[in-house]
Formats: sequence, C-alpha cells, structure tokens
Amino acid sequence: MPVELRKGQKVNLEKRGASIGEILINLNWSQPVKRGLFSSTPQPIDLDLGCLYEMKNGVKGVVQALGNDFGSLTKPPYIALDGDDRTGTTNDGENLRINGTMISQIKRILVFTFIYEGVANWKDANGVVTVKYPGSQDIIVRMDEYGTSQMMCAIALFENQNDQTFSVEKIVKFYDKHSHMDRDYNWGIRWVPCKK
Repeated sequence: MPVELRKGQKVNLEKRGASIGEILINLNWSQPVKRGLFSSTPQPIDLDLGCLYEMKNGVKGVVQALGNDFGSLTKPPYIALDGDDRTGTTNDGENLRINGTMISQIKRILVFTFIYEGVANWKDANGVVTVKYPGSQDIIVRMDEYGTSQMMCAIALFENQNDQTFSVEKIVKFYDKHSHMDRDYNWGIRWVPCKK
C-alpha cells in the first residue's frame, strides 16, 4: 500500500542493501474539462516538473525543462529529468530520477512544479507526485490546496540523512515565481528569464 503524506509530514526512505538505488519522482496531472453545454472550453494546463538541488560541496542549481537544464544521472547533480509532457495526457507524466548511489554528494533537493502555459487552476489539474524506489512502498504527495492564482508550487523537500538515505517532507506551498521560492528556502540562485 502506498504511503500518502500529510502537509508537513516527513518520512525517511527505507534503505535496502548497499544503497537506496534509483529514486523516481513522477508527476501526473489532469486537464480541465468542460463543465456544461454552454461553458467555454477550458484552457489546457502545461505543468513542468523540476527541482532545486544543493550538493555537499556547496554547488547549487536547477533541473527543469525551462532553459533545457535536464541534469544527469552519471555526473553532478546525479539528478535527471526524463522529458517534457506538454499535455498532461501521457500515462507516464513527467519524471525526475535521482541516482541514490551518489547520495553522499547531495545535501538537499526541493521538488517543484510550475504552470508553463495555462491559468493557475490547480484543482482541475489534480496534480499527484509519486516517489518510487526499489523494494519499498510508493510515497504519494497530492497537490491538494487550491485557493491560489500563483503559478508554481514547492511540492516536497528531500534532505540527506547521514549519507545513507533521504528524508522526504510534503511542502505544497505556492509562489508566483522561481526567485520567491528560492528565497524562502535560502538557495541563492541568480535567476534570469528563459524559455523552452
């Protein structure tokens, strides 16, 4: 049975064997539907999955489709984004992968999503993040707060625990842009406008 986190709840990933292996962070969402015969067709939503990372050596950065910063599993930051689902209609959604064998190099990871195109309609998007890793139950983080027009959401914070595993905390906090989220978590990245 999956473990569904409450806001502010923190759990440690269970280590099985020498390392926790590859961690898959999946984002899936729905497109808004037409509500009635005379209602207009809702604008599609394009959610993008990404993360801020901080390495043990102090290097900080971002993995996201915006700016084509897709990362790498085999070299720093040992985090990679599979691709960019522009529609929300694929079964696979969007996926971040973390190379768990390199956990000693990673201090923390803040997983986020933002609406690249479409209005901020988080309720209709019904976003769900699932954390999967070998030999353990899935961890579910639902984006279940809706009363905001802000375009991005900090979803979950991963923090290194003695170079053995990560703790995962449900955040689900909304921001109007990357720099405001960055400031809230003291990342200190210099942000410039970019496109994908």
